[in-house]
Amino acid sequence: MVSLRPLAALPVVGVIADGRTYRHLLYLLIAVPLWVVYSGFVSFALVFGLVFSVVLVGIGVLVAAIVGSRLVAGLERWLANSLLGTDLAAPDDLPAAAEDGSAGATATVRAYLAAPSTWRGLGFVSLKFWVTLLAFAPLAVLASALPLVAAPVRYPYSPEFGELNGEPLVWAVDTAPEAALATGLGVVGVLIGLHLTNLIAAGARLMAVSLLGDDAGADGDAGTDGDAGADGDGDAGTAGVTVDRDAADRDAEETGGEERAGSDDASVDDASTNETRETADETRETAGETQETADETQETADRDADGFEFGADSAGSAADGEVDEPRTDRD
Repeated sequence: MVSLRPLAALPVVGVIADGRTYRHLLYLLIAVPLWVVYSGFVSFALVFGLVFSVVLVGIGVLVAAIVGSRLVAGLERWLANSLLGTDLAAPDDLPAAAEDGSAGATATVRAYLAAPSTWRGLGFVSLKFWVTLLAFAPLAVLASALPLVAAPVRYPYSPEFGELNGEPLVWAVDTAPEAALATGLGVVGVLIGLHLTNLIAAGARLMAVSLLGDDAGADGDAGTDGDAGADGDGDAGTAGVTVDRDAADRDAEETGGEERAGSDDASVDDASTNETRETADETRETAGETQETADETQETADRDADGFEFGADSAGSAADGEVDEPRTDRD
């Protein structure tokens, strides 16, 4: 079985063989009709809610729209996991009683409004407008470039490229050299369109990781992780736009290796510290023994000095006795 991995790893042109590119393209294609639905729903909720807010009905509509945005966020989370290579879990910031409805309608609505995930999901749906707006650029480029790629089998034909001053811009491709030139321009256009697709999808992926995940924003490294391979084998993608999950796994292994190395260094430091402590204890014991020897030497010297004084006193007494005896005889 022929693998497309080497082709997908090529710079610039590898994007054509990368399966993730076409999942990103599908994500942008789906974003266009979804935004039409989202904008209609939001417009209705805002207009109806604000107009009828004076009779409290509009407030109920606004609250229902805010709570309903959680369902939209769940759909966007599933799309991001399926097409953008994320691994987002549903947020778990609602009380169990609110999820099963046993807390009552008022308490449930309060819990939904107090949950941070509700407002993050609403923020993602609002920002999705800009993703959809940017998606028209690569889609328009691809729509214009793909017919040019097939120029050698279609000429003579006249592709249109919009209008200028009310007149259509038409290129009449009538000869083989013109068809070859059209094919080259079409290939360049396809490459530009696919790279733009990956770039916009990468921005949408960062938005999804930041706003739709469980404790979104706390795992900032998730936003920097690469997309998972669509082919199941983790094909390498274009640098800076599509990153393989294998690279993230390798980074995790390297990080684990560094942590283990740090633990080993810490163990060596602990061993060195213990040896230093043992050396200090031995030094203190040696100093104690030296002090004891000095004390014993001092005691011996003191005893010798006392003995010397005692001997001197005895000699003096004997001399006095000898001097007194002749004096007694003369008497």
